[in-house]
Amino acid sequence: MDNSVLGRQLPYSMEAEQAVLGSILLDSEKYNEITGLITAEDFYVERHRDIFAAVRDLFFESRTIDPVTVLNSLVEKGIYSEQSGALYFKQLADSVPAISNLRDYAVIVRDKALLRRLISASEEINRSAYEQQGEDTQAILDAAEQKIFALAQGFVAQDFSHIKDIIVECYNQLNQLKNNKEAMLGTPTYFGPLDRYLVGLGAGDLVLIGARPGMGKTSFAMNIAARVARNQKKAVAVFSLEMSKVQIVNRMLSSEGRIDSYKLRSGDLGDEDYDNLAKASVALSNTDIYIDDTSGISVSQMKAKLRRIKNLGLVVVDYLQLMQSELKSDNRVAQVGEISRGLKIMAKDLQVPLICCAQLSRGPESRTDKTPQLSDLRESGSIELDAYFVMFLYRDDYYNTGKEENDSGAANTVKCIIAKNRHGSTGTVTFGWEAPYTRFTEIDERHSEGF
Repeated sequence: MDNSVLGRQLPYSMEAEQAVLGSILLDSEKYNEITGLITAEDFYVERHRDIFAAVRDLFFESRTIDPVTVLNSLVEKGIYSEQSGALYFKQLADSVPAISNLRDYAVIVRDKALLRRLISASEEINRSAYEQQGEDTQAILDAAEQKIFALAQGFVAQDFSHIKDIIVECYNQLNQLKNNKEAMLGTPTYFGPLDRYLVGLGAGDLVLIGARPGMGKTSFAMNIAARVARNQKKAVAVFSLEMSKVQIVNRMLSSEGRIDSYKLRSGDLGDEDYDNLAKASVALSNTDIYIDDTSGISVSQMKAKLRRIKNLGLVVVDYLQLMQSELKSDNRVAQVGEISRGLKIMAKDLQVPLICCAQLSRGPESRTDKTPQLSDLRESGSIELDAYFVMFLYRDDYYNTGKEENDSGAANTVKCIIAKNRHGSTGTVTFGWEAPYTRFTEIDERHSEGF
């Protein structure tokens, strides 16, 4: 980055940078307080970057961190002479107002670095807008939004990260996992048997729910969305490309309040139904669920809307094949592949799990065994490759309509087949299915109330 822009000095704080380094040299234990908060690249002054990198290297090697060891490391690398280094280290130590305020000094260093990156991103956006370079306007706008969003969320784009910095992050995650295991395991679906397979939906995971029409994939996705919104206290965004927002909410009210969905559509509600409807309405109103029913929406349009939602915890898309592709091609397989890759990248950029429903082909109808397979993904393209988890819903009664219900009560159950699990094993989970309420339950949960 240039030292100045239009003749102006880039923002930085010499005092804060010196105070951070001086504090660590005076008390090496304080370094633990700021690991993960700042990196060497956040320092504006080059020699400060070198000193912080030397501290990081000593920490990584589990060696003592003090003025002597840090200076020796810098001298060995030819960055400082012993005399000049000793003089500057004394100046750093003298510049510390209070060691206890180290984290505050580090925040100043980080914020100044963020401002410099914002200036750099603005210059790149300016340059792209002037030059265009054959890109359409929407692509330039999307790239500009992504740069600013990444900065706002703290996802700093860098050419490379040194493996030592990444290992420090790994250790930080392990420490957090040790202290708060549940918080670090990802977003649960709050369906216990399913979570034992998935071990939480990780930030950036693309989760595919595939089924033939009428199997309940929309209901299953919305049941998960409601459970996450109620338990995580985070925002859940739903893109409904098939059903209107009113239809989606009616289903959620039916599921939450155990109100027959036909009664909701016909308005034929009794006093008890109205009581349950009121309770369900209050429960859902206290969540942060946002629903968008724009038809034929594209990935970039979704991304622009999602960036405006604070505290986003989960995204649901219903369903994949109804999305609009931005690929200029008549090949639908290529278009769907481009959409699935876009969803995967969007989930990674937003650092939230994304559940996407997908329609299956008629393949199961032509087989004796109707159980869905990965090859049944309609216009599959790269969907199977892009997804971290692929789950299929299967109801035996769907293909055996008119037959007497067997003793196992199969007409009231749904199999969730975990066909792909990048983080663990595959298998099958059986859920209870309350069709009048479009509600999935754990088998032993059928008669409980609420989520």
